Amino acid sequence: MNHTPRSAELSSVATVFTRRRFLSLSALTTAALVTGCGGGQGVGGTDKEGVGGFSGKYEGPALTLAYWNGFTGGDGPAMSALVDSFNSAEKNITVKPNTIEWADFYQRLPAAVQANKGPDVGAMHLDQLATNAARSVIVPVDDVAEALGLQESDFAKSVWGPGIYQGKRYGIPLDVHCLAMYYNKDHFSKAGIDAAPTDAASLEDACKKLQQAGFDTPFWMPNQWPGHLMFLSLLWQFGGEPYAEDGSAATFGSEAGVKALTWMTDQIKSGYSPANVDIDAQYLAFKNGKNSITWDGIWQINDLEAAGINYGIAALPTIGDEPASWANSHNFFLTSQAADDKDRSDASKVFIGWMSEQSSKWSKAGMIPARNSAREESAYTDSVQYALKDQVDHLHFLPPVPGLGDVQPQTLEVAVNEAVLDQKSVEEALSKAQSNATQLMKDNLEKFGG
Repeated sequence: MNHTPRSAELSSVATVFTRRRFLSLSALTTAALVTGCGGGQGVGGTDKEGVGGFSGKYEGPALTLAYWNGFTGGDGPAMSALVDSFNSAEKNITVKPNTIEWADFYQRLPAAVQANKGPDVGAMHLDQLATNAARSVIVPVDDVAEALGLQESDFAKSVWGPGIYQGKRYGIPLDVHCLAMYYNKDHFSKAGIDAAPTDAASLEDACKKLQQAGFDTPFWMPNQWPGHLMFLSLLWQFGGEPYAEDGSAATFGSEAGVKALTWMTDQIKSGYSPANVDIDAQYLAFKNGKNSITWDGIWQINDLEAAGINYGIAALPTIGDEPASWANSHNFFLTSQAADDKDRSDASKVFIGWMSEQSSKWSKAGMIPARNSAREESAYTDSVQYALKDQVDHLHFLPPVPGLGDVQPQTLEVAVNEAVLDQKSVEEALSKAQSNATQLMKDNLEKFGG
């Protein structure tokens, strides 16, 4: 059995704290946007797209761009290396990065842009674009896509559409990141398991064999993060959708949702998981060899590599009717602050375009390049996450609905928590949460002018 070095464990605890802080503050993000951003056209977005047309080149005087991002973990060095490469390649553009924890990033960005003290360019999660677009914090970048000749067919399936809000594009995708199944190779070898499970039957068979080999609780089921991401993945596998595309209603309490959450609670009833697994506890247990299988994000790859765990990685088993996994994406954006100045606007767009073209190198961060061409380069094909290549076509993203980041922690995540902790039946937890979510979404339609 491998044991995690204390230094690596402390690093992981810090990562857990950062993620928990992001989750706890996510509900404040929309409120901050509403109260802190009154410029532009206000609710409903802006038509501002920069001063003049974008030729694809920068021909202005030397300037320095402020670039904000939240790559504070193991992905930070890879991003720093890319920025250094850009600065070396460009004569008149210098990019100065400001790396902020994601929770603080989303809180600080709206007011900073309004006060003209924010970034010119930045990277944010795909599911945050619509909210920031609705509040005029960011502006359309359709001309960047046009200058680069980019279209939907150039990217991983389903990542292109959610970057469009009210008919305009607000983000250029850098990557896709998703859930994966990690498994302890030493445990599998001892249990006589030759291959990673691919469906419900083979996963259950593996869990039984692992128990027989002395691993009493091989597959821990978290009641918080990343439990709701597991639920979303299973919901899509059973053919459901969590929310209406137009933002009018929540739909995660459907029959597909009941099947998904029931399967999760069954892992506890079957004895494969302890009854109360707190936020990220299943991941720390995996790092310390206390469980055998965990579902988590590919952002954990570099952490596991540093810890020296003898692990394998595979696509999520198809528990439902079709393969599917929750996914998100880091997208580059242009702020309304930069759009007021043609030089800053054009320089920012040159940076966005260059980063998009270099995205295969971003594989070092443990991510999957969003561009199809980048996924053919050795930087990706030689990476750990290349094992998920067949899952890329089955990734699902939340719809571009403003305020959804506020709704989900108060409703869907609560339902998952209550059901996994056996505080409410699956049906009761989902029904109540869906009703509450639908009301909040209707309120948001009025708030954001959707």
